[in-house]
Amino acid sequence: MYKNVFSDEYLDKLRSKFAYLNYDPRYGKRLFMDNAGGSLRLTESITEKVSWDLFPDCPLRYHERALDLTKLVNGTMEDLLKTVFGAKDGSIMTEISASSCFFKATRIICENIKGKNVVTTNVEHPSAYDSLKIAAEKNNLEFRVAKVNPKTGFVEPEEVAKLVDEDTVVVSVIAASNISGNIMDLERINELIREKKNDVYFISDAVQHAPHGVIDVVKDGLDFTNFAPYKFFANRGVGFGYCSDRLSKLNHDKLLAKPYDEWTIGTPAPTVYLSMRKVIDYVCDIGKEFINTENRREQFVEGINKIAAQEKALLYFMLEGDEKISGLRHIEGVTVFVDDENLDNRDLISAIEIKGISFQDVVLEYAERGVTLFNRTNDSMYSKRIVEALNLTGAIRVSPLHCNTFDEIREFLLITKEIAEKFN
Repeated sequence: MYKNVFSDEYLDKLRSKFAYLNYDPRYGKRLFMDNAGGSLRLTESITEKVSWDLFPDCPLRYHERALDLTKLVNGTMEDLLKTVFGAKDGSIMTEISASSCFFKATRIICENIKGKNVVTTNVEHPSAYDSLKIAAEKNNLEFRVAKVNPKTGFVEPEEVAKLVDEDTVVVSVIAASNISGNIMDLERINELIREKKNDVYFISDAVQHAPHGVIDVVKDGLDFTNFAPYKFFANRGVGFGYCSDRLSKLNHDKLLAKPYDEWTIGTPAPTVYLSMRKVIDYVCDIGKEFINTENRREQFVEGINKIAAQEKALLYFMLEGDEKISGLRHIEGVTVFVDDENLDNRDLISAIEIKGISFQDVVLEYAERGVTLFNRTNDSMYSKRIVEALNLTGAIRVSPLHCNTFDEIREFLLITKEIAEKFN
Protein backbone atom coordinates (compact mmCIF):
# COMPACT_ATOMS: atom_id res chain seq x y z
CA MET A 1 0.00 0.00 0.00
CA TYR A 2 1.27 3.45 -0.94
CA LYS A 3 -0.03 6.30 1.24
CA ASN A 4 -0.22 10.01 0.48
CA VAL A 5 2.31 12.19 2.33
CA PHE A 6 0.77 15.62 1.73
CA SER A 7 -2.13 16.71 3.92
CA ASP A 8 -5.13 18.24 2.16
CA GLU A 9 -4.17 21.64 3.54
CA TYR A 10 -0.57 21.38 2.36
CA LEU A 11 -1.61 20.05 -1.05
CA ASP A 12 -3.92 23.05 -1.48
CA LYS A 13 -0.93 25.28 -0.75
CA LEU A 14 1.15 23.52 -3.41
CA ARG A 15 -1.67 23.60 -5.94
CA SER A 16 -2.03 27.34 -5.53
CA LYS A 17 1.49 27.77 -6.88
CA PHE A 18 0.69 26.27 -10.31
CA ALA A 19 -0.85 28.11 -13.25
CA TYR A 20 -3.99 26.79 -14.97
CA LEU A 21 -3.81 23.58 -12.97
CA ASN A 22 -7.40 22.50 -13.59
CA TYR A 23 -8.70 24.90 -16.21
CA ASP A 24 -7.85 26.65 -19.46
CA PRO A 25 -8.96 30.32 -19.51
CA ARG A 26 -10.29 29.93 -23.03
CA TYR A 27 -11.57 26.36 -23.08
CA GLY A 28 -12.70 25.90 -19.50
CA LYS A 29 -12.32 23.19 -16.86
CA ARG A 30 -10.06 20.27 -17.65
CA LEU A 31 -7.85 17.54 -16.20
CA PHE A 32 -4.31 17.96 -17.51
CA MET A 33 -2.79 14.46 -17.67
CA ASP A 34 -0.02 15.12 -20.21
CA ASN A 35 2.81 16.23 -17.91
CA ALA A 36 5.24 13.77 -19.52
CA GLY A 37 4.91 15.87 -22.66
CA GLY A 38 5.34 19.24 -20.96
CA SER A 39 4.41 19.89 -17.39
CA LEU A 40 2.22 22.31 -15.53
CA ARG A 41 4.04 25.57 -14.78
CA LEU A 42 4.86 27.11 -11.45
CA THR A 43 3.31 30.55 -11.82
CA GLU A 44 6.21 32.36 -10.20
CA SER A 45 8.79 30.67 -12.43
CA ILE A 46 7.14 32.35 -15.44
CA THR A 47 5.92 35.67 -14.01
CA GLU A 48 9.26 36.46 -12.36
CA LYS A 49 11.06 35.59 -15.58
CA VAL A 50 8.85 37.96 -17.58
CA SER A 51 9.31 40.83 -15.12
CA TRP A 52 13.10 40.54 -15.37
CA ASP A 53 13.03 40.08 -19.16
CA LEU A 54 11.75 43.65 -19.49
CA PHE A 55 15.08 45.09 -18.37
CA PRO A 56 17.63 45.85 -21.14
CA ASP A 57 20.62 45.12 -18.91
CA CYS A 58 23.24 42.52 -19.73
CA PRO A 59 25.28 40.53 -17.22
CA LEU A 60 29.06 40.90 -17.21
CA ARG A 61 28.73 44.65 -16.65
CA TYR A 62 29.46 46.60 -13.47
CA HIS A 63 26.27 48.50 -12.62
CA GLU A 64 23.76 47.25 -10.06
CA ARG A 65 21.23 45.56 -12.32
CA ALA A 66 23.95 43.83 -14.34
CA LEU A 67 25.57 42.59 -11.15
CA ASP A 68 22.19 41.22 -10.05
CA LEU A 69 21.92 39.30 -13.31
CA THR A 70 25.45 37.93 -13.07
CA LYS A 71 24.79 36.80 -9.51
CA LEU A 72 21.55 35.16 -10.65
CA VAL A 73 23.21 33.19 -13.46
CA ASN A 74 26.24 32.10 -11.42
CA GLY A 75 24.13 31.17 -8.41
CA THR A 76 21.73 29.09 -10.48
CA MET A 77 24.57 27.30 -12.26
CA GLU A 78 25.95 26.38 -8.84
CA ASP A 79 22.49 25.31 -7.72
CA LEU A 80 22.04 23.11 -10.78
CA LEU A 81 25.43 21.48 -10.33
CA LYS A 82 25.30 20.76 -6.61
CA THR A 83 21.62 20.89 -5.63
CA VAL A 84 19.90 19.25 -8.61
CA PHE A 85 22.62 16.94 -9.95
CA GLY A 86 24.38 16.29 -6.64
CA ALA A 87 27.81 16.81 -8.18
CA LYS A 88 31.00 17.53 -6.26
CA ASP A 89 32.72 18.91 -9.35
CA GLY A 90 32.04 19.29 -13.07
CA SER A 91 30.14 21.98 -14.95
CA ILE A 92 26.80 22.88 -16.50
CA MET A 93 25.98 22.82 -20.21
CA THR A 94 23.25 25.20 -21.37
CA GLU A 95 21.58 24.75 -24.75
CA ILE A 96 18.30 25.69 -26.40
CA SER A 97 16.88 22.29 -25.41
CA ALA A 98 17.75 19.17 -23.45
CA SER A 99 17.96 17.31 -26.77
CA SER A 100 20.59 19.76 -28.02
CA CYS A 101 22.59 19.09 -24.87
CA PHE A 102 22.53 15.36 -25.53
CA PHE A 103 23.56 15.74 -29.16
CA LYS A 104 26.52 17.87 -28.12
CA ALA A 105 27.65 15.49 -25.37
CA THR A 106 27.55 12.37 -27.56
CA ARG A 107 29.38 14.12 -30.38
CA ILE A 108 32.16 15.37 -28.10
CA ILE A 109 32.72 11.97 -26.49
CA CYS A 110 32.74 10.04 -29.76
CA GLU A 111 35.05 12.54 -31.45
CA ASN A 112 37.62 12.57 -28.66
CA ILE A 113 37.73 9.07 -27.15
CA LYS A 114 39.44 6.21 -28.96
CA GLY A 115 37.54 2.97 -29.22
CA LYS A 116 35.53 0.71 -31.49
CA ASN A 117 31.95 0.69 -30.21
CA VAL A 118 29.19 2.47 -28.26
CA VAL A 119 26.33 0.93 -26.25
CA THR A 120 22.75 2.07 -25.70
CA THR A 121 19.25 0.55 -25.33
CA ASN A 122 16.21 0.21 -27.56
CA VAL A 123 13.96 2.29 -25.27
CA GLU A 124 15.92 5.53 -25.43
CA HIS A 125 14.25 8.78 -26.42
CA PRO A 126 15.25 9.69 -30.01
CA SER A 127 17.39 12.59 -28.77
CA ALA A 128 19.64 10.10 -26.99
CA TYR A 129 19.37 7.16 -29.41
CA ASP A 130 19.70 9.15 -32.63
CA SER A 131 22.46 11.44 -31.36
CA LEU A 132 24.60 8.48 -30.33
CA LYS A 133 23.94 6.59 -33.55
CA ILE A 134 24.85 9.62 -35.67
CA ALA A 135 28.02 10.25 -33.65
CA ALA A 136 28.97 6.57 -33.87
CA GLU A 137 28.53 6.47 -37.64
CA LYS A 138 30.60 9.63 -38.12
CA ASN A 139 33.43 8.15 -36.09
CA ASN A 140 33.26 4.58 -37.44
CA LEU A 141 32.11 3.09 -34.15
CA GLU A 142 29.94 -0.02 -33.88
CA PHE A 143 26.47 0.78 -32.54
CA ARG A 144 25.39 -1.81 -29.98
CA VAL A 145 21.85 -1.93 -28.55
CA ALA A 146 20.74 -3.68 -25.36
CA LYS A 147 17.12 -4.84 -25.44
CA VAL A 148 14.48 -4.04 -22.85
CA ASN A 149 12.59 -6.87 -21.18
CA PRO A 150 9.20 -6.34 -22.88
CA LYS A 151 7.33 -8.00 -20.01
CA THR A 152 8.74 -5.83 -17.24
CA GLY A 153 9.68 -2.66 -19.13
CA PHE A 154 13.13 -2.63 -17.53
CA VAL A 155 16.52 -2.84 -19.20
CA GLU A 156 18.41 -5.39 -17.14
CA PRO A 157 21.88 -4.17 -16.08
CA GLU A 158 23.41 -7.46 -17.19
CA GLU A 159 22.03 -6.95 -20.71
CA VAL A 160 23.85 -3.63 -20.94
CA ALA A 161 27.08 -4.87 -19.38
CA LYS A 162 27.43 -7.87 -21.69
CA LEU A 163 27.76 -5.50 -24.66
CA VAL A 164 30.62 -3.54 -23.04
CA ASP A 165 34.28 -4.38 -23.60
CA GLU A 166 37.67 -2.67 -23.52
CA ASP A 167 36.88 -0.96 -26.82
CA THR A 168 33.61 0.66 -25.66
CA VAL A 169 33.67 4.44 -25.81
CA VAL A 170 30.41 5.34 -24.10
CA VAL A 171 27.32 3.71 -22.58
CA SER A 172 23.99 5.59 -22.75
CA VAL A 173 20.97 4.45 -20.71
CA ILE A 174 17.77 6.41 -20.07
CA ALA A 175 17.01 7.18 -16.42
CA ALA A 176 13.29 6.39 -16.72
CA SER A 177 11.06 5.39 -19.62
CA ASN A 178 8.93 8.16 -21.09
CA ILE A 179 6.31 5.56 -22.06
CA SER A 180 5.97 3.30 -19.01
CA GLY A 181 7.69 5.31 -16.28
CA ASN A 182 10.04 2.43 -15.40
CA ILE A 183 13.12 3.71 -13.54
CA MET A 184 16.33 2.03 -14.70
CA ASP A 185 18.94 0.81 -12.21
CA LEU A 186 21.71 3.19 -13.25
CA GLU A 187 23.77 2.51 -10.12
CA ARG A 188 23.93 -1.22 -10.86
CA ILE A 189 24.56 -0.62 -14.56
CA ASN A 190 27.47 1.67 -13.68
CA GLU A 191 28.91 -0.97 -11.36
CA LEU A 192 28.75 -3.72 -13.99
CA ILE A 193 30.01 -1.74 -16.98
CA ARG A 194 33.04 -0.50 -15.03
CA GLU A 195 33.95 -4.10 -14.27
CA LYS A 196 34.27 -4.48 -18.05
CA LYS A 197 36.00 -1.12 -18.63
CA ASN A 198 36.73 1.11 -15.66
CA ASP A 199 37.07 4.40 -17.56
CA VAL A 200 34.14 3.99 -19.95
CA TYR A 201 31.99 7.11 -20.30
CA PHE A 202 28.49 6.68 -18.84
CA ILE A 203 25.67 9.08 -19.81
CA SER A 204 21.92 9.18 -19.18
CA ASP A 205 18.86 11.02 -20.48
CA ALA A 206 17.04 12.17 -17.31
CA VAL A 207 14.43 14.39 -18.96
CA GLN A 208 11.53 12.13 -17.99
CA HIS A 209 12.80 11.28 -14.52
CA ALA A 210 14.02 14.63 -13.18
CA PRO A 211 10.63 16.01 -12.00
CA HIS A 212 9.80 12.73 -10.21
CA GLY A 213 12.99 11.38 -8.67
CA VAL A 214 16.47 12.24 -7.41
CA ILE A 215 19.37 12.59 -9.84
CA ASP A 216 22.69 11.61 -8.26
CA VAL A 217 25.57 11.78 -10.70
CA VAL A 218 28.07 10.62 -8.07
CA LYS A 219 26.15 7.53 -6.96
CA ASP A 220 25.34 6.57 -10.55
CA GLY A 221 28.82 7.33 -11.90
CA LEU A 222 27.55 9.60 -14.66
CA ASP A 223 29.70 11.72 -16.95
CA PHE A 224 26.69 13.45 -18.44
CA THR A 225 22.97 13.76 -17.84
CA ASN A 226 20.34 16.32 -18.75
CA PHE A 227 16.84 17.58 -18.09
CA ALA A 228 14.31 19.95 -19.67
CA PRO A 229 12.88 22.77 -17.52
CA TYR A 230 9.62 22.76 -19.47
CA LYS A 231 8.96 19.24 -18.15
CA PHE A 232 10.00 20.36 -14.67
CA PHE A 233 7.46 23.12 -13.93
CA ALA A 234 9.51 25.87 -15.66
CA ASN A 235 9.93 27.50 -19.08
CA ARG A 236 10.60 26.28 -22.60
CA GLY A 237 13.57 27.39 -24.67
CA VAL A 238 16.43 25.99 -22.57
CA GLY A 239 17.98 22.67 -21.59
CA PHE A 240 20.54 21.94 -18.89
CA GLY A 241 23.17 19.22 -18.77
CA TYR A 242 25.68 18.06 -16.19
CA CYS A 243 29.21 17.45 -17.52
CA SER A 244 31.83 15.62 -15.47
CA ASP A 245 35.24 17.22 -15.12
CA ARG A 246 36.83 14.72 -17.48
CA LEU A 247 34.12 15.32 -20.08
CA SER A 248 34.69 19.07 -19.83
CA LYS A 249 38.38 18.58 -20.52
CA LEU A 250 37.62 17.03 -23.91
CA ASN A 251 37.96 19.33 -26.91
CA HIS A 252 34.59 21.05 -27.40
CA ASP A 253 33.09 24.22 -28.87
CA LYS A 254 33.92 27.28 -26.79
CA LEU A 255 35.64 30.62 -27.08
CA LEU A 256 39.41 30.09 -26.96
CA ALA A 257 39.95 32.40 -24.00
CA LYS A 258 37.30 30.65 -21.89
CA PRO A 259 38.27 27.99 -19.28
CA TYR A 260 38.03 24.31 -20.19
CA ASP A 261 34.81 23.79 -18.24
CA GLU A 262 32.88 26.48 -20.11
CA TRP A 263 30.13 25.02 -22.35
CA THR A 264 28.00 28.08 -23.05
CA ILE A 265 28.63 29.99 -26.25
CA GLY A 266 27.17 33.47 -26.20
CA THR A 267 24.80 34.73 -23.53
CA PRO A 268 21.52 32.86 -22.90
CA ALA A 269 18.75 34.98 -21.44
CA PRO A 270 19.65 35.29 -17.74
CA THR A 271 16.01 34.83 -16.83
CA VAL A 272 15.92 31.20 -18.01
CA TYR A 273 18.11 30.58 -14.98
CA LEU A 274 15.72 32.55 -12.79
CA SER A 275 12.81 30.41 -13.98
CA MET A 276 14.64 27.22 -13.01
CA ARG A 277 15.79 28.73 -9.71
CA LYS A 278 12.14 29.17 -8.72
CA VAL A 279 11.56 25.46 -9.33
CA ILE A 280 14.57 24.49 -7.24
CA ASP A 281 13.28 26.78 -4.47
CA TYR A 282 9.87 25.09 -4.70
CA VAL A 283 11.32 21.60 -4.28
CA CYS A 284 13.60 22.73 -1.44
CA ASP A 285 10.65 24.34 0.33
CA ILE A 286 8.84 21.00 0.26
CA GLY A 287 11.93 19.36 1.73
CA LYS A 288 12.09 21.92 4.53
CA GLU A 289 8.58 20.91 5.59
CA PHE A 290 9.88 17.46 6.49
CA ILE A 291 13.52 17.85 7.59
CA ASN A 292 15.46 20.48 9.50
CA THR A 293 18.63 21.26 7.56
CA GLU A 294 20.29 24.25 5.96
CA ASN A 295 21.96 22.05 3.34
CA ARG A 296 20.26 22.86 0.04
CA ARG A 297 21.03 19.51 -1.58
CA GLU A 298 19.52 17.70 1.40
CA GLN A 299 16.44 19.92 1.19
CA PHE A 300 16.09 19.24 -2.52
CA VAL A 301 16.53 15.47 -2.18
CA GLU A 302 13.95 15.34 0.60
CA GLY A 303 11.56 17.45 -1.47
CA ILE A 304 11.91 15.24 -4.54
CA ASN A 305 11.55 12.11 -2.42
CA LYS A 306 8.33 13.45 -0.91
CA ILE A 307 7.07 14.33 -4.39
CA ALA A 308 7.90 10.77 -5.49
CA ALA A 309 6.13 9.27 -2.47
CA GLN A 310 3.00 11.33 -3.09
CA GLU A 311 3.05 10.30 -6.74
CA LYS A 312 3.38 6.62 -5.79
CA ALA A 313 0.17 7.00 -3.76
CA LEU A 314 -1.59 8.65 -6.70
CA LEU A 315 -0.32 5.95 -9.08
CA TYR A 316 -1.46 3.17 -6.77
CA PHE A 317 -4.92 4.72 -6.50
CA MET A 318 -5.09 5.23 -10.28
CA LEU A 319 -4.27 1.56 -10.81
CA GLU A 320 -6.26 -0.03 -7.95
CA GLY A 321 -9.05 2.42 -7.15
CA ASP A 322 -11.03 1.89 -3.93
CA GLU A 323 -14.38 0.57 -2.72
CA LYS A 324 -16.19 3.29 -4.71
CA ILE A 325 -14.35 3.25 -8.04
CA SER A 326 -12.34 0.65 -9.95
CA GLY A 327 -8.76 1.44 -10.84
CA LEU A 328 -7.31 1.04 -14.32
CA ARG A 329 -6.29 -2.54 -13.55
CA HIS A 330 -9.93 -3.45 -12.87
CA ILE A 331 -11.96 -1.54 -15.48
CA GLU A 332 -13.32 -3.94 -18.06
CA GLY A 333 -11.93 -3.16 -21.51
CA VAL A 334 -8.83 -1.38 -20.15
CA THR A 335 -5.33 -2.86 -20.36
CA VAL A 336 -2.41 -1.46 -18.39
CA PHE A 337 0.83 -2.20 -20.23
CA VAL A 338 4.16 -3.24 -18.64
CA ASP A 339 2.48 -3.19 -15.25
CA ASP A 340 3.86 -4.61 -12.00
CA GLU A 341 2.56 -4.75 -8.44
CA ASN A 342 5.76 -3.13 -7.13
CA LEU A 343 5.65 0.59 -7.91
CA ASP A 344 8.89 1.48 -6.12
CA ASN A 345 10.80 1.82 -9.39
CA ARG A 346 8.16 3.58 -11.44
CA ASP A 347 7.40 7.25 -12.03
CA LEU A 348 3.83 8.56 -12.21
CA ILE A 349 3.05 7.34 -15.71
CA SER A 350 0.64 4.68 -16.88
CA ALA A 351 0.53 3.30 -20.41
CA ILE A 352 -2.94 1.99 -21.22
CA GLU A 353 -5.25 0.80 -23.98
CA ILE A 354 -9.03 0.84 -24.21
CA LYS A 355 -10.34 -1.96 -26.40
CA GLY A 356 -12.62 -1.19 -29.31
CA ILE A 357 -11.21 2.24 -30.11
CA SER A 358 -7.98 3.47 -31.69
CA PHE A 359 -5.33 5.27 -29.69
CA GLN A 360 -5.93 8.44 -31.69
CA ASP A 361 -9.70 8.38 -31.30
CA VAL A 362 -9.65 7.68 -27.58
CA VAL A 363 -7.56 10.82 -27.02
CA LEU A 364 -10.41 12.77 -28.66
CA GLU A 365 -12.97 10.98 -26.47
CA TYR A 366 -11.05 12.09 -23.40
CA ALA A 367 -10.74 15.63 -24.76
CA GLU A 368 -14.51 15.86 -25.22
CA ARG A 369 -14.80 15.06 -21.51
CA GLY A 370 -12.21 17.62 -20.45
CA VAL A 371 -9.18 15.36 -20.07
CA THR A 372 -5.89 16.22 -21.78
CA LEU A 373 -3.53 13.30 -22.44
CA PHE A 374 -1.69 11.85 -25.42
CA ASN A 375 -1.05 8.69 -27.40
CA ARG A 376 2.38 7.26 -28.18
CA THR A 377 2.14 5.00 -31.24
CA ASN A 378 4.38 3.26 -33.76
CA ASP A 379 3.45 5.71 -36.51
CA SER A 380 5.33 8.43 -34.61
CA MET A 381 9.07 8.94 -35.03
CA TYR A 382 9.25 9.70 -31.32
CA SER A 383 7.62 6.44 -30.24
CA LYS A 384 7.92 3.75 -32.92
CA ARG A 385 11.11 2.06 -31.73
CA ILE A 386 10.17 2.30 -28.06
CA VAL A 387 6.62 0.92 -28.21
CA GLU A 388 7.68 -1.86 -30.58
CA ALA A 389 10.51 -2.77 -28.19
CA LEU A 390 7.76 -3.38 -25.63
CA ASN A 391 5.86 -5.54 -28.19
CA LEU A 392 3.18 -2.86 -28.54
CA THR A 393 1.77 -0.86 -31.42
CA GLY A 394 1.05 2.04 -29.12
CA ALA A 395 -0.35 3.24 -25.81
CA ILE A 396 -2.28 6.05 -24.20
CA ARG A 397 0.13 7.80 -21.83
CA VAL A 398 -1.47 9.06 -18.64
CA SER A 399 0.87 11.34 -16.69
CA PRO A 400 -0.48 13.39 -13.76
CA LEU A 401 1.70 15.23 -11.19
CA HIS A 402 2.13 15.28 -7.43
CA CYS A 403 -0.14 18.33 -7.25
CA ASN A 404 -3.13 16.40 -8.59
CA THR A 405 -5.71 15.33 -6.03
CA PHE A 406 -7.21 11.92 -5.42
CA ASP A 407 -10.58 13.39 -6.42
CA GLU A 408 -9.10 14.35 -9.80
CA ILE A 409 -7.78 10.82 -10.26
CA ARG A 410 -11.22 9.54 -9.28
CA GLU A 411 -12.79 11.77 -11.93
CA PHE A 412 -10.33 10.45 -14.51
CA LEU A 413 -11.22 6.86 -13.59
CA LEU A 414 -14.95 7.56 -13.93
CA ILE A 415 -14.37 9.05 -17.38
CA THR A 416 -12.19 6.10 -18.38
CA LYS A 417 -14.91 3.68 -17.26
CA GLU A 418 -17.50 5.64 -19.26
CA ILE A 419 -15.37 5.47 -22.44
CA ALA A 420 -14.59 1.78 -21.93
CA GLU A 421 -18.31 0.97 -21.53
CA LYS A 422 -19.14 2.93 -24.66
CA PHE A 423 -16.84 0.84 -26.85
CA ASN A 424 -17.07 -2.57 -25.15
